Amino acid sequence: MSLPDTNIAPDTDELAAQPNRTHIRSFVHRRSHITQGQQEALDRLTAQWAIPYTAQRLSVETAFGRTAPLILEIGFGMGETTEKIALSRQGDNFLGVEVFNAGVGSMLKRIEASGLQNLRIIQHDAVEVVRDMIAPASLAGVHIYFPDPWPKKRHHKRRLVQPAFIHLLASRLAPGGYIHCATDWENYAEQMLEVLSGETLLTNTAEGYAPRPDYRPQTKFETRGLRLGHGVWDLIFVRNDQIAS
Repeated sequence: MSLPDTNIAPDTDELAAQPNRTHIRSFVHRRSHITQGQQEALDRLTAQWAIPYTAQRLSVETAFGRTAPLILEIGFGMGETTEKIALSRQGDNFLGVEVFNAGVGSMLKRIEASGLQNLRIIQHDAVEVVRDMIAPASLAGVHIYFPDPWPKKRHHKRRLVQPAFIHLLASRLAPGGYIHCATDWENYAEQMLEVLSGETLLTNTAEGYAPRPDYRPQTKFETRGLRLGHGVWDLIFVRNDQIAS
């Protein structure tokens, strides 16, 4: 069921300043199929690899047992891409945020099967996780890959990439840290480019859209889409050395 449209969509950095203020969520909880293996992974592995949401700053060193650059992965789906990136960049810590049980269960299975030590999960709304748990200037990077495009115009307000959220993310990046978005919806790509370009704390690394970097693997769905002539757009912006307000 969709949330009421009476929710307020902040258009400034009030997401950070007013932690109790509501925001339009970019996801809708629906009954979805979860496999027995995913459910078993949730039951058995959540305590080991997942971090409960709390409205206080996360101790990254405690959560990972080491100090390393922290990459935030928002909406990792079934976890295939996140697993591959974490395996290829074992010098970085990865914090994956996902709301759906099937995806979290799938990711937990991947962590165990791959022996990943540099990946933790928070199952909660990403806006609240970033606002409440991530310290300013603490992230080395943010990945937002193929978020729900909410294709109908009346639903565009539900898209994750909005000025208030991007400003909040930018404030959590260390200078030189990056935000990497990817989408296969051209209209959403255009909105992403507009929103990211409008954030004064960020600088585009390309003239418009960026080539897909080697660290982002091409998924099987992306490969199929490209074969059918569908486009995919990557955007990579870096935090400049201005101080967030």
